[in-house]
This record gives sequence, structure tokens and C-alpha cells, in this order.
Amino acid sequence: MRKSKPKKRILLPDPKFNDVLVTRFVNNLMLQGKKSIAFAIFYDTIDLIGEKMKDSDKAPLEVWKKALENVTPQIEVKSRRVGGANFQVPTEIRPERKVAISIKNMILFARKRAGHSMAEKLAAEILAAYNNEGGAYKRKEDMHKMAEANKAFAHFRF
Repeated sequence: MRKSKPKKRILLPDPKFNDVLVTRFVNNLMLQGKKSIAFAIFYDTIDLIGEKMKDSDKAPLEVWKKALENVTPQIEVKSRRVGGANFQVPTEIRPERKVAISIKNMILFARKRAGHSMAEKLAAEILAAYNNEGGAYKRKEDMHKMAEANKAFAHFRF
């Protein structure tokens, strides 16, 4: 691929909610090509969120989307070598990468959680992210703090 960029693949929306973002999430959740298991885990997670948030007027899918939005970083730092020294240069993130990072962080920290099933762990991480807490939210805050601390090197931007 020297000159041309690869074509963007079009994802089909998921069968239950008819949402492409759900499919992206499930594709990242999937291990060893077991997509039906990943869908089952996600739908169980949404059901668990629905049970835990009965008193709330929001739908479980809306809670999940808000949680994803809460863990989506705006800025990241990239290493840049200038004159023999490495600088951490804060850069803005493209929209597709923002979503990818937030999804991956949420799944990563859900896997690290203590719990019985992946659905329970994921539901706990989503509810934590919805309330602006948890591992994925902390990762986003750390990224922003690093970018703020290295704001002086912003003029080295790529």
C-alpha cells in the first residue's frame, strides 16, 4: 500500500438494536472469531444494565453510549524525536480513533475486573464509566493530564 489508502470496510448494524457502533464494540469484544458468543455477552450486559438502572428513565443502550462518551479521550501524547531528545507532543485524535480507543479501554478494564461472567464485568465497567469513574475513565483522565503537562511542546506537532 504505497500510494493508496485501504478502503473503509462497511460494518453491518447489529440485529437487535440496528446500530453500527454496537457491531464495532462486539467486534472488539470478540475472541478467536466467536462473534455469536460476543453478541450474547453484549446483550446480556445490556440486560444487566437494564436491571440495575430500573429507576432511571434512560434506556440501557443510552447508558452504554453515554459511558463510551465519558471514556473517549480528546487528546493524546505521541513521542517525537527533536535534536536528540524525545518529547511527548500532545496531539488531537481523529474521530474514528477516539471511538476505537474508548471501546478498547472499556473492554480491557472490564476484562481486568473481578467478577463471575464477562457480562457482569462489562456491565460493572459500563456503569462505572457512566458515573465518571472506573479504570477506563481513569485512563482517559491520565491521557489528558499528560497532554496538559506537555502542553509546552505542542509547537513540535506533526
